[in-house]
Amino acid sequence: MSKTFHFIGIKGAGMSALALMLHQMGHTVQGSDVEKYYFTQRGLEQAGITILPFSEENLTGDQILIAGNAFKPENNVEIAYADAQGYTYQRYHEFLGEFMRDFVSMGVAGAHGKTSTTGILSHVLSNITDTSYLIGDGTGRGSKGAKYFVFESDEYERHFMPYHPEYSIITNIDFDHPDYFTGLEDVFNAFNDYAKQISKALFIYGEDPELRRITAKAPIYYYGFEEEGNDFVASDLLRSTTGSTFSVHFRGEDLGQFQIPSFGRHNIMNATAVVGLLYIAGFDLDLVREHLKTFGGVKRRFTEKIVNDTVIIDDFAHHPTEIIATLDAARQKYPSKEIVAVFQPHTFTRTIALLDEFADALNQADAVYLAQIYGSAREVDHGDVKVEDLEAKIIKKSGVITAENVSPLLDHDNAVYVFMGAGDIQTYEYSFERLLGNLTNNVQ
Repeated sequence: MSKTFHFIGIKGAGMSALALMLHQMGHTVQGSDVEKYYFTQRGLEQAGITILPFSEENLTGDQILIAGNAFKPENNVEIAYADAQGYTYQRYHEFLGEFMRDFVSMGVAGAHGKTSTTGILSHVLSNITDTSYLIGDGTGRGSKGAKYFVFESDEYERHFMPYHPEYSIITNIDFDHPDYFTGLEDVFNAFNDYAKQISKALFIYGEDPELRRITAKAPIYYYGFEEEGNDFVASDLLRSTTGSTFSVHFRGEDLGQFQIPSFGRHNIMNATAVVGLLYIAGFDLDLVREHLKTFGGVKRRFTEKIVNDTVIIDDFAHHPTEIIATLDAARQKYPSKEIVAVFQPHTFTRTIALLDEFADALNQADAVYLAQIYGSAREVDHGDVKVEDLEAKIIKKSGVITAENVSPLLDHDNAVYVFMGAGDIQTYEYSFERLLGNLTNNVQ
């Protein structure tokens, strides 16, 4: 009888995806977490995976333990109990590094765009051939017979260092996670070390000056919009209210036209990276073309709903570069509407480090509303920054709102509301939906 996998912190995005994948591969899986609802738990519940409150009683001594990276003996009773009893456990990234050795693995790394690009690659490849995958939105698919494994390769605390995939995409390098990285050079060094672990081919966004400094043992293929210096070039862009169409050339060779039902220049680049990887890996581009058209997106990445004829977009954007990309996508799809940004800064350290950049990014909206800063469990609020400091730098119509009172958002006509953040911004979003729902019962 095979052992049970027990996940300490199963609602984490990567953890829930891994739990789902192992469950689908026929393993017995359970996990524990806080009782507060998190969007990843819906998939776990639908799969029938048991989710328990944190407790020493969950550990029996004969399980395979996988622990979320945020949990330490001082903040988690199960980790403390496992240490006291001498139970061994692996962190998510340690387990994954060993697991992927049984597959032809394809990683997606980068400061931004990892989840969306992993989603595109997973969708296309799994429709062509048997593929297991882990996406950072909490989605996982496992198959015992799969030859290929697609996964998100996270740079935080250099968690991607146990990974040695055959292929990898790197979308960009940017300064983020200031609670860990000391600066842009530290981020670059982490990605440069990771790049040297790729064995067959590396696909790099060629218009990122930091990525141009990357050196690797595997061949490097650059992708981008510019002809000069890139191997895979996206051109002839048609950006409409239904999606994006573009052509791809490889070193002068026309690979044809591709279409994605997604918005924003960043998604054209993400799709171009996927086209490049699958072309070099030997897949039929007609099949790639066919399945790119049906990519439905990933959770919390430009997720739309309509309440009382009002468009609401939910997005995970929590860095200035991501905010700019999300607002660009909103303007592409809704060119005649007012774009209202509702943003919750995530972590005090990031807000302090990037305060001016956040203001510049948010000023690309027509109006901006800010939620209180969402602090990470990894940090302490020393009172060094407050959300009003960010609002003071916003030049567009702006305000600070609470989850209990989102009524200022009603002061707009013909608007699209873009809720962005990595904390509990959805609490504000749900409050707004209830407010709209009280005006009418027309919910789609």
